[in-house]
Amino acid sequence: MTDKNNKIPFNEDNYTHNINRNNERKLDRRGFMKTLVGAAGVFAISSLPWGALAAKELTGLGDKKYPKQKITEEKSLAIGDAVDFAFPGEHDSAILIRLSEKKYVAYQNACTHLRCPVFWKKDEGEMLCPCHHGKFDVNTGEPIAGPPRRPLPEIYVKVENGAVYAVGVKRYEA
Repeated sequence: MTDKNNKIPFNEDNYTHNINRNNERKLDRRGFMKTLVGAAGVFAISSLPWGALAAKELTGLGDKKYPKQKITEEKSLAIGDAVDFAFPGEHDSAILIRLSEKKYVAYQNACTHLRCPVFWKKDEGEMLCPCHHGKFDVNTGEPIAGPPRRPLPEIYVKVENGAVYAVGVKRYEA
C-alpha cells in the first residue's frame, strides 16, 4: 500500500549526498576531544621554555645585581630633605630622604595601592600618597594609614666619598 503522502519527493541519494562521501574526514565527539586534548598538550609543551625563563628570573631576584648609580652629593642634601631619582630603570621613580647626619633611606615612590606617586612631607615627617590618603613610615616604608597594605620597595643606598649611591632593591617577601 503506497500512499501519495508517504513518497519521498526526490531521489534518496540526492537527499543524503552530504552524509557519507568517500574520503571524507569523520569528526565525531571522541575525535574532537582527542584533537582538543592533543592541541592542549602541544600548547602546554610549547609554553615550557617560557615558564622556565620566568621561573629562572623570579628565583634569581634576590641575587640580581644592579649597577651602582649616583643619586646626589651629601653636601647638597640637608637633613630632613629629599630628592627624587630614577632607579633601577630610567622609568622607575624613587625618592631618597636624609633622616640624620649618617642615615639615608630610599624607596620606590609609587604607592603599593594603585601606584600613585608618594611624596615626602618634611614638616610632618611623613611619606604621603595623595590619591587615597595613604601614609608610610619613613624609617621602614611600612604603611601606617590608608588603603596600602604592602610596604614601599626599599632601595639600598651606600655613601662613598661624599656621594650617595643607589646599589640595589630589597626583594619584597609576601
